[in-house]
Amino acid sequence: MRFVMKDEAIKRAFLGELREKGIKYEIREELGYETFIGYVIEGTFEEIRAIIETLGDEEKDVILQGFQTFKEQFLHVLEHLKEGEHIEALLREGYWVGDVIDQLMRNGAVDIDREGNIKLKEDVDVTKLKLQFKIPYELIEIPESIEEIAKQYALVDLLPQYIVEIKEVELEKINLALNIAARYFSERQVLSAYFALLSKALLSKEIVSALGQHDKIPKDILIRSFLESSPVEIASEKGLLVINLANQKAMEAILRELEKEGYIDIKANKVKKLKSL
Repeated sequence: MRFVMKDEAIKRAFLGELREKGIKYEIREELGYETFIGYVIEGTFEEIRAIIETLGDEEKDVILQGFQTFKEQFLHVLEHLKEGEHIEALLREGYWVGDVIDQLMRNGAVDIDREGNIKLKEDVDVTKLKLQFKIPYELIEIPESIEEIAKQYALVDLLPQYIVEIKEVELEKINLALNIAARYFSERQVLSAYFALLSKALLSKEIVSALGQHDKIPKDILIRSFLESSPVEIASEKGLLVINLANQKAMEAILRELEKEGYIDIKANKVKKLKSL
């Protein structure tokens, strides 16, 4: 239900789109870290490919696929930068754009103005850019083979991170929020958030629906009834969604959010429905 980001520009762009669509969220800042552990091959596009070609067939094929994706993404960004574009607009292409821009900046290949517009310098020869192609350690089955051609590489960034929590319980708004998130976060992150938000939305709807049949329900009875019926299985043509309400604290958190959004009222340990969901 939350997204974590460490890039200020991505944060501004993502939150800007959420606000534009009227999607409710909360944000907090804390000290975070980012790590990459693996190997790095340095050189031009041509030099990096030549080095990869010296590997054994199995590892070579996997790494070449990754290198081809890296190259295509790099060239895609360069096409945008020939005419110039605002950094925030570029970052909407995907979370990987930040690394491309960073490498171009280290090569002194771009100009950035005070408004955040970035443009490729006219005299840049793309074939001569010195780049870093990073390979996650989990892709390497035989470390000795890669260590002959690549450097061990560990990167730890200690930096502020921003945690954005989507506070919607309406399915339409949830889908809209995640369509936006897909432009900034990995597929796995978006899918995890989607099913978490979907589960919360479905449980919230069930809670409000149950309250609609009564004037008021004692809070402890409401909580107990939902905990006893957990986990809930929801079948569809595509598969099965299992929602497990872990404990009383989880249920109380959902009730607090429903109260904050004006769907229910809690007074004297009794819960009353205020509007439908």
